[in-house]
Amino acid sequence: MIDVLIADDHPLYRSGVKGLLHGANRCRVVGEAATGREAVSMAERLQPKVVLMDVNLPVINGIEATKAIVHRCRRTAVIMVTMLDDRQTFLAAMRSGARGFLLKGADGNELNLAIETVAAGSILFDPHSTGWVIEHLTNPPADQVPFPELTSRERAVLELIADGKGNAAIARDLGLSIKTVRNYLSRIFAKLRLADRTEAAVQARRAGLGH
Repeated sequence: MIDVLIADDHPLYRSGVKGLLHGANRCRVVGEAATGREAVSMAERLQPKVVLMDVNLPVINGIEATKAIVHRCRRTAVIMVTMLDDRQTFLAAMRSGARGFLLKGADGNELNLAIETVAAGSILFDPHSTGWVIEHLTNPPADQVPFPELTSRERAVLELIADGKGNAAIARDLGLSIKTVRNYLSRIFAKLRLADRTEAAVQARRAGLGH
């Protein structure tokens, strides 16, 4: 049997996925997580073969949760299952270590095929994402600085936000006062039209910033 952990903050969606997998001969749902932190904790405890991971999870987003699971649970494969049909989300998922990428409109057959494929050690993308992979490999984008509207110092601050550092740590690393760091944050939020620090970290990670 392929043990599967479902990580999604919508109970109805989790229930629907369980129903789709119920008739599969080889799949067994061993747990459900409603937040990214729960997903990481349950993956470590249950050691499932596959995790079905949503991107927009509370507490820790699906990208960060995937990185943690891939690092801590070597035998667990993650499939990103999301409504976000865009290239940046796809690339962020792949950089995080996900072995598959599906849109939430996938039917039971597609879901089971993806689970069996990644459980066997292979990689599977939905057809639309496969086109992005081919284009990315045949026409790689030219090197460019992420968020060109930011100054180099603002970008350095944003990168430390992506690493999860607080204002005091950023000030210490860059030799700035905490007040100056706050001013940089205000300018970053305004330029990138971000609501808060969490959104800034997510956007920065998607752009490849952080370690």
